[in-house]
Amino acid sequence: MMHAQPLATVWRSQLRRTPDAWLVLLSAVHALLLTTPSIPLVAVGLWWNANTVAHNFIHQPFFRARPLNRGYSCFLSVLLGFPQTLWRERHVAHHAGRAPSIKGSRQLAIELALVLGAWATAAVFAPHLFVWTYLPGWALGLMLCSLQGHYEHARGTTSHYGWVYNFLFFNDGYHVEHHHHPGVHWTEIARLRAGVGASRWPPVLRWLDGLSLDALDGLERMVLHVPLFQRVVVAIHARAFERLLTNAGEIRSALIVGGGLFPRTALVLRRVLPQASLTIVDADQKHLHAARRFLDGDVVLRESFFAGSAPPGVDLAIVPLAYIGDRQQLYDEPPARLTLVHDWLWHKRGTSTIVSVLLLKRLNLVVRRAGSFHLRQGSGGLAKARSATAVGPAVRYPVGRRADRPAKSA
Repeated sequence: MMHAQPLATVWRSQLRRTPDAWLVLLSAVHALLLTTPSIPLVAVGLWWNANTVAHNFIHQPFFRARPLNRGYSCFLSVLLGFPQTLWRERHVAHHAGRAPSIKGSRQLAIELALVLGAWATAAVFAPHLFVWTYLPGWALGLMLCSLQGHYEHARGTTSHYGWVYNFLFFNDGYHVEHHHHPGVHWTEIARLRAGVGASRWPPVLRWLDGLSLDALDGLERMVLHVPLFQRVVVAIHARAFERLLTNAGEIRSALIVGGGLFPRTALVLRRVLPQASLTIVDADQKHLHAARRFLDGDVVLRESFFAGSAPPGVDLAIVPLAYIGDRQQLYDEPPARLTLVHDWLWHKRGTSTIVSVLLLKRLNLVVRRAGSFHLRQGSGGLAKARSATAVGPAVRYPVGRRADRPAKSA
């Protein structure tokens, strides 16, 4: 007598990969939640599903049998309110860097008919709920999807390595890695972490990157024109640098990342490390032009992006609070023997000291482990400046420029 296979065994046998069962299960939960809809639920559910379940299903259909994949595509079409065949073509075209090419097919016709049928049924039997709850939530969900897609690529393809987001969105934050390896399963993408072009914010909150940079730039520009602020800023930072570098050993060469505008770090190091050679790397020519008024001819100004690695022979690297890139990578793989990282007050790493409670700022010193292999050139983030694209040569400004500065530095 033959015994029927347990349902769970049959279910697992139909999946290409067992972990995808979580995505299928959560899409079913999403459908159950929509039986009592609200505008936030419809919007967030659509946004989450489109960037987790539907996105992973586009790249690697979950089931072994083609009919099951077609049926599940129909289910997602009704659940999300748009045909998944169209969604797939749009996304594949995005990866290929071409315009979408919509072709009629039986699958598309079925999905479109199911979506329109579901909408018509809702409009007839629950018109108030459909018009005033579902449709606004659906439109808001599409707007969240659009915002997500925009900020995933606004400054070039960008990843986010925060564990909360990647847990809830099934490693969707590994976006640079996904574009390099679109066929890699979501369970394996994290091991390909590139550390290039990373943001501390998930995509829908990534506009805060620009807000933070603009705010920091605004503060620096204010300091640039007020001599009193210049003296205070240099004095505050000098005390923090002295606390961390007093017993750091010999430092002959220092690389300052994003040190344009008011070059407080260079001025501080001239006080703390008077014998060290200094190089400022900033990708914005205007920032370097502003900085040169405060500096003597011994400071090298280089118009360039910071590629995450200091040249050989650099003993100390200093990274600003406005650094664009994978900040955690700086702690895991310091770009120089000694690396000072400006960070927010609540991010204590390595040997640390508070710069200013008022500025919500601290300074972290990390030391590269002896004998460790350093990350290759080009694997880190960008310097603070955003507008310049050229990589320029090093420039030494003559001592005579020092007289042009607006105020004597402290």
